[in-house]
Amino acid sequence: MSRRIDLPGTVPIFPLPGALLLPRSRLPLHIFEPRYLAMLDDALKTDSRVIGMIQPDRLAAREGGCGLHRIGCAGRITQFSETEDGRYMITLFGLSRFRVLHEVDGFTPYRRCDVSWDGFERDLGGTEADEAFNRKRFLDTLDRYFEARGLSADWATLKDADDELLINSLSMLLEFEPEDKQALLEAPSLETRRETLVTLIEYALRGGGGEGTMQ
Repeated sequence: MSRRIDLPGTVPIFPLPGALLLPRSRLPLHIFEPRYLAMLDDALKTDSRVIGMIQPDRLAAREGGCGLHRIGCAGRITQFSETEDGRYMITLFGLSRFRVLHEVDGFTPYRRCDVSWDGFERDLGGTEADEAFNRKRFLDTLDRYFEARGLSADWATLKDADDELLINSLSMLLEFEPEDKQALLEAPSLETRRETLVTLIEYALRGGGGEGTMQ
């Protein structure tokens, strides 16, 4: 799945508010709704095993659109286990962002979209670095955020993590509004995503955000 040619033109869509998947990152999911159990079963029958994660767009829904943001991220199912009552615990590995072209009519209980991968070729490359990253300043800001939220963290792991793993993991794990998660997803570079993340953390520290959680 490292080659762009392997990415399908139509993907099943999982619209989940606040759930962010980024390229080269892993997202655990608990699947229990019947329509998404059907989606998972169908995805596992394909060679690509791809599911498209996307944020619902309330404004687009009110204006008569599809109710989805235009950009999402596709993930490949890399781990899954079934519980005794038929639910699934799965892990998605982020492959590439995509742009929704249009929704596909069909008979599946879940939604599917034709998508374009153009403009996201960098997602399929190697780990991205952030040359302007001031790690000490960033971790100091993060420490104040954790303290304000009553959260704990493995600081040794955070200090040793490479730039992309650190920034993307925090972007996915910290609790921000869905529109903020979308801004993190659409950031054109790791540096821009880090700048957006810092802005959101500082905004929360000034009292502008809700409670944050770290799993």
